[in-house]
Amino acid sequence: MSTTPARNDQVKLIRGLTLLAAVSIVIGNVIGTGVFLKARVMTCNVGTPGKVVAVWVAAGLLSLAGALTYAELAAMMPRAGGEYVFVREGYGARLGFLYGWMQIFIAKTGSQASLAVAFAGFLNVLTGGSLNPTFFSVPLFGYNVSFGMLQVVALLAIAITTLINCAAVAVSGHVATLLTALKLGLVLAIGVGAFLAAGGDWSHFGMANDGGACTGVAANARYGVAGFGAAMLGALWGYDGWNNLTLVAGEVKNPQRNIPLALIGGMITIITLYVFVNIAYFYVLAPTQVAGINPDGSNVATEVARQIFGAVAVAFIAAALLASSFGSLHTSILTGARVPYAMARDGLFFQNLARLSPKTHVPVGALVLQGAWAGILALSGSFDTLTDYVIFGSWIFYGLTTASVFIFRRRLPNAERPYRAWGYPIVPILFLLVTGWLLVNTLLTTPVQAFIGLGLILLGLPVYWYWARHNDRVAFQRASDIEDDNPKS
Repeated sequence: MSTTPARNDQVKLIRGLTLLAAVSIVIGNVIGTGVFLKARVMTCNVGTPGKVVAVWVAAGLLSLAGALTYAELAAMMPRAGGEYVFVREGYGARLGFLYGWMQIFIAKTGSQASLAVAFAGFLNVLTGGSLNPTFFSVPLFGYNVSFGMLQVVALLAIAITTLINCAAVAVSGHVATLLTALKLGLVLAIGVGAFLAAGGDWSHFGMANDGGACTGVAANARYGVAGFGAAMLGALWGYDGWNNLTLVAGEVKNPQRNIPLALIGGMITIITLYVFVNIAYFYVLAPTQVAGINPDGSNVATEVARQIFGAVAVAFIAAALLASSFGSLHTSILTGARVPYAMARDGLFFQNLARLSPKTHVPVGALVLQGAWAGILALSGSFDTLTDYVIFGSWIFYGLTTASVFIFRRRLPNAERPYRAWGYPIVPILFLLVTGWLLVNTLLTTPVQAFIGLGLILLGLPVYWYWARHNDRVAFQRASDIEDDNPKS
């Protein structure tokens, strides 16, 4: 086996993402399907509209606290791979590899699979159930895994967005900006329409769920501390993706300025929109109505649209949700491919993934590998199960990454920091405390999903040992690569 990563050093990443594109990536990654799909489950978790809104605010502030810290790290080390670079530099090659392994095999690709499955589901609603036919079913580990038109559409969505992202990064940025503008219009249309045309009732905010079906919501995840923690997981799925801009930090123009602005401004915008649209939901529907929605045939956004415009608007909302999930899938694939690329440059992954296209200057091999694995995960067809794995595994490393700011402040006190985390050290400490509580609560309420997530991460250890044993340049001789990791302007 060759010990030198086979990469074309003459081809560099290009900083082609403007501030507008960077903000669009933050918002486009975050606003996907969670804000439209999770309100029902969260109502079952905590019971009242006020508590649901409070959970969205708490999860938003937690995500903003993380973004404030990540902004310092990304401005200090604006390199391809983002979090992978922070974990690697803060804790060493082994944990850096486990982070990359988690992203490639659980978090990023699981999220992409979930978005593709949601995209297929919205298209099925739009076409009146035309995608329901199933070609065959296979029993696997006690489950019936089906393959039909829904799975075909999900795979096509992944393939198309992967192909788009094989173009120059500036093209991907323009596509992200267009799709994000559509998402913002969607959220505003639902909220404004609810207040102007739905004939809602503010008394709904004084009610609680009383007899709503709460299909699929476990009894131990309703009410109290456990219910609040479960609702936080749902809200955090809605906010998931705020960190993804750091993964393409090596391709953002003027990163020391634009990355902090995009992270902070994007998160404040998203929190405001999420609170606004959830208030609109409960203005139109009583909490028992929200909790009683059948998740197999509808969602809160669709029911609110039906109250406003009737059946015609349901098709419009389904089409808009279709575009929203496609936009999130696009930006997730854009950012996610930079992790295996960065790992390959360190000799910690397949060496060919370190190659950039000489025409577009993007890691095409990493994009194709990521898309293939996301397609395999999408075949499971289970949105909620995939997101459970994604959230738990992701927040383990969100905590480690945030904690690294203390390591770098101590180890590199004189390093250039164009942006310093607001509220340091209180804000990162609060973030870490809440993260720890959230992880413990998840272990107590959904231990099976949590331990599966942990097991999948730990499966990366023998893979790491393989690369460490057979590759002489396994991240221990990175000094000569640091300059190469800073792409041309």
